[in-house]
Amino acid sequence: MSVNNKRVFYVKYLANEIYADILRARPDVRLDRLENESSDEVSAPILAAAHAYQVGAARDELASHFHVDHDLLRRAPNLLIVSSNGAGYDPVDVEACTAAGVLVVNQSGGNAHSVAEHALAMLLTLSKRIIQADRALRRQPNVNRNDLIGTEAQGKTIGIVGLGNVGRRIAALCRGLLGMNVLAYDPYLSATQMAERGGEKVKLDELLRRSDYVSISCPLTKESRGMIGPREFALMQPHAYFITTARGFIHDEAALLEALNYKLIAGAGLDVWAKEPPPPEHPLLR
Repeated sequence: MSVNNKRVFYVKYLANEIYADILRARPDVRLDRLENESSDEVSAPILAAAHAYQVGAARDELASHFHVDHDLLRRAPNLLIVSSNGAGYDPVDVEACTAAGVLVVNQSGGNAHSVAEHALAMLLTLSKRIIQADRALRRQPNVNRNDLIGTEAQGKTIGIVGLGNVGRRIAALCRGLLGMNVLAYDPYLSATQMAERGGEKVKLDELLRRSDYVSISCPLTKESRGMIGPREFALMQPHAYFITTARGFIHDEAALLEALNYKLIAGAGLDVWAKEPPPPEHPLLR
């Protein structure tokens, strides 16, 4: 009989249950699930025996004591690898893992098509004022259609911050479907590489000034945290829309609220928040 000699654990969330199905079908692997609220009595022996940690939740959704830092690495002396769902790995201190000899991997590109389609859906929803029109039609008699005129995306300019797996797919959709001009900011790619991915390489300030739509699709890192704040929103055009499918904390929510209140920009499509899900009283939800 095979012995369960490989130990894998995760906390609260998996991207898909097929992960658990595959590992549970292997007699040489034991898969453990912890909750954010799991006591030390429950979690300590699992961490101590673990060889692999599948991180399935974003930083704010994951209890701080399950972030991969020096403390967790101390509690998991047998850990060999940390694997993060999707491209983002913000709950993981890569430098601490490197010092401890623990490999860090992510699943970059696995959901690129879905995320890019979602960004395009928000772009069109904002342009055509679909949500406002739907709410007005349900709540108000004698809706004046002229009060809900949208705008065309055809031939407009989209600025994409981060031209990786998601960003390049957004570029392809916008160019192919809508004939849009694509500007891109990505300090890790050359102008030639960005042209091959469908974007014109520009500085961030130029992208913000020239774009009718600004789409964020870069990971949350020390460099990108707080990258879009009051100064950056002020550079955008008054008719421009801000869209993000990346991570909370890349944009400053208070600065975005001010930009919307003072009509510095026309609107925003948000798939990510500093706290997820955002509380119902969040001012941006108003």
